[in-house]
Amino acid sequence: MSDTTDTNATTATPHKAGLFDVRNIIGALMAVYGVILTLAGLLGEHEPEKTGGVNANLWTGLALLVVGAFFIGWARLRPIVVPSDFDRPDDDPTRPAPQRKRPPAH
Repeated sequence: MSDTTDTNATTATPHKAGLFDVRNIIGALMAVYGVILTLAGLLGEHEPEKTGGVNANLWTGLALLVVGAFFIGWARLRPIVVPSDFDRPDDDPTRPAPQRKRPPAH
């Protein structure tokens, strides 16, 4: 019976960072701002004299959508795997003990 428990422990799916991966957060923020700017570029007033004839909101929004998709795709294709077992800093015998600061004597 101990052989099956060892096998199950090694074949368990690894735990991933998921939504807490910073790439997901950055990608989502870029995508939200990209949608807002793209809609502003498509539906808002275009003032070509201020931007040299370019719809800056539209192009910036599209670029932010691409960057946001890149970050989210990167996080999905190469997820960060959180190790199930790791050594705590307190378990290291070579690490010196933390020094307490003593309150000043009056």
